[in-house]
Amino acid sequence: MVLAGALAATVPASASASGAHCRVRVPGAEKQIAVCLDDLTTTGTLASGHTVQADWAGLTSAGLPAPSGVPGVQVDGYFPDTSTANTNHGWNHDAQFVLRLPDRWNGGLVVSGSPGVRRQYANDRAIGDQALAEGYAFAATDKGNTGAEFYTDGVRPGDAIAEWNARVTQLTVAARTAVSQHYGRPPARTLAAGLSNGGYLVRWQLENRPWLYDGGVDWEGTLWRPDGPNLLTFLPPALKAYPAYAAGSAAAHQSILDAGFAPGSEFLWGYHYQVYWDLTQRIYREEVDPSFDGATQAGTPFCASGTPACDADYDYASRPPSVARAVERISLTGRIGKPLLTLHGTLDSLLPITRDSDVYDKMIADAGRGALHRYYRVEDGNHVDGLVDQYPDRLRPLGPCFRTAFDALAGWLRGVQPPASATIARPAGASAAELARSCSLG
Repeated sequence: MVLAGALAATVPASASASGAHCRVRVPGAEKQIAVCLDDLTTTGTLASGHTVQADWAGLTSAGLPAPSGVPGVQVDGYFPDTSTANTNHGWNHDAQFVLRLPDRWNGGLVVSGSPGVRRQYANDRAIGDQALAEGYAFAATDKGNTGAEFYTDGVRPGDAIAEWNARVTQLTVAARTAVSQHYGRPPARTLAAGLSNGGYLVRWQLENRPWLYDGGVDWEGTLWRPDGPNLLTFLPPALKAYPAYAAGSAAAHQSILDAGFAPGSEFLWGYHYQVYWDLTQRIYREEVDPSFDGATQAGTPFCASGTPACDADYDYASRPPSVARAVERISLTGRIGKPLLTLHGTLDSLLPITRDSDVYDKMIADAGRGALHRYYRVEDGNHVDGLVDQYPDRLRPLGPCFRTAFDALAGWLRGVQPPASATIARPAGASAAELARSCSLG
């Protein structure tokens, strides 16, 4: 979607368009456009053309409350970069960002990287709305490369994902400076927040750049480990077994369970096989192991097991040491340096909880950082909330749990201990509407 017209449009009459208040500078940006808006939340930016709904579609349930009425300044722009996959604004330029500065500021800053291979507005609904409604400044980045061919960016295997981490750091440093200049004082607290790949970025930042942040909330972040588990160890057996499972094979069913997918999540497997499993395996394998399929880029979609260079037959453990070295460049260690709250759904059918956050929680404990971590396993939660409205009696949205965790982190930083790590049971008798609005972590 092209927003160039919206960005060039006249500022709302109620905003002081000519005032210095609207002239915000983000240091290091190659291009930036600042504008005063009557409402920085998605309620307002959808109407004014200052978000892209396609960036965040399918990540939240329809019932997630939508705040409104947060006036302030929005800055859209990009940092210098050589890749061009992000077409937002008609810029055809990656490393795009958005920074929103509410007039009624609470002294905090929230920084986020996009989930999946989405663009800079992907967190607007799930994270940005709440942050802005509570008075936080909010900054988000596209991570420096976007789309299903993100692996074409960079020179060495792992370069594209490594850039994600660098771009979040870059935006955090720049946003802190811009916030300080705009409000006349530095942010009192800087929080990292994200879901899926965005959750991975939170983990990585708190492990590797903890001095930039006061804490973070990780919504089922992706786990990368050179010796596994990682998505290249559990997706191939699921891909290989799914056709036989769909045909009624009990052995194939067990193979998918053995790969880590939760009993009771079977009703989600068909959708995930078609939409997530195959594509995710191929594009991330191409990023860290391009030699597997030779000159072919990202393999053959939905290839049958036995087809040459088929990702359904991919065996991470047998690949050359160079593959593990590429994964090691982007891997996590558990050595977080600031408080972190992690949420993960027990029915996650893209990143199974037993192969991801259960493992990461243990990594943090083994690294001696357990006192800095709270881990909430949300019963009936899937990877994202896009299917909740289709299965209201079988799935529970994580969006409200994220919002509770976000507030719990703020309390933790004020000295109020958050609830102990736990599996959060689905409240008996709760309606779908109630679950879409609230979530207790303890």
